[in-house]
Amino acid sequence: MPARPYDVVTISDSCVDLLLYGNVVPRFGQVEQLVDDYLLEMGGSCAIFACQAARLGLKVGILGRVGEDDFGRLVLRRLQDCGVDIRHMIVDPSLKTGVGVALCKENDRAILTYMGSICAVTPEDVTDDFLASSRHLHHGSFFLQTRLMDAMPDIFRRARRLGLSTSLDTNWDPREEWDSTLPDLFPLTDIFMPNEQEAMLISRRESVKGALDWFRQSGVPLVVLKQGERGASVCSREEILHLPVVPVTGGDSVGTGDSFDAGFLAGWLRGLPLPECLEIACRCGRAVAGAVGGLQGQPGWDDVVGCMGSDPMQLT
Repeated sequence: MPARPYDVVTISDSCVDLLLYGNVVPRFGQVEQLVDDYLLEMGGSCAIFACQAARLGLKVGILGRVGEDDFGRLVLRRLQDCGVDIRHMIVDPSLKTGVGVALCKENDRAILTYMGSICAVTPEDVTDDFLASSRHLHHGSFFLQTRLMDAMPDIFRRARRLGLSTSLDTNWDPREEWDSTLPDLFPLTDIFMPNEQEAMLISRRESVKGALDWFRQSGVPLVVLKQGERGASVCSREEILHLPVVPVTGGDSVGTGDSFDAGFLAGWLRGLPLPECLEIACRCGRAVAGAVGGLQGQPGWDDVVGCMGSDPMQLT
């Protein structure tokens, strides 16, 4: 069988992020206030994931749509600069490229989102030819890609039939309903990668342990749990491993979880043991958390491997 052109493919939630820093809590009544700084950068969980995966040496393809506008051109340029193959990205003149306005305050942020191209991909766009070009399918923006939600179990089912492994990161649900087709999707998911809050909301359990038990019963063989400043855990049917991290300062946390996902898969797709996959993921997430925007802090493979096994991380 010929080698597949990609190690991993993903479906883009294409947008740009406008990040505002400083006194960002708005006051209505035509009050004008000054902020300390801003950054305009490519956003979108799957797009940021794709860039980190490519920087870690994986061959990455991305499927999506952008508007025929300056923001769309910025998205395509950033993807290409990071080494992501953009041949499956469609420039659609009928669309506006999506925009997320992030009001960043200390270690938290509020986000205002215009959907546009974020939810523009349709089930018909995700062809068997696209899926069969890769070893792995990662879906990282389940609740925002609304046109795909009902179709995702079928897409994962087709992917597995074509020999792909699968991973899922739902991210936040703006509707705060936390359901849709997830019960059908979980048995088709090899790796589920939520944060603690998302895990408890999706499972409707009041503890992390209860959430992990629920995911096991739902058919997910491997859960990789992001726990913010306390690190992360990987939970298989046999064991739970936790990796604490030393918190970083100075960044804005944008894209941290997406780069974490890419780091874990960069190890997993290379066949590395789970503790090493978790360490790579934490190092990627920590590097991005200490930088501004979703791309600036992303490390390369040599950067990550060169410091493996050293402080400030130790498995427990």
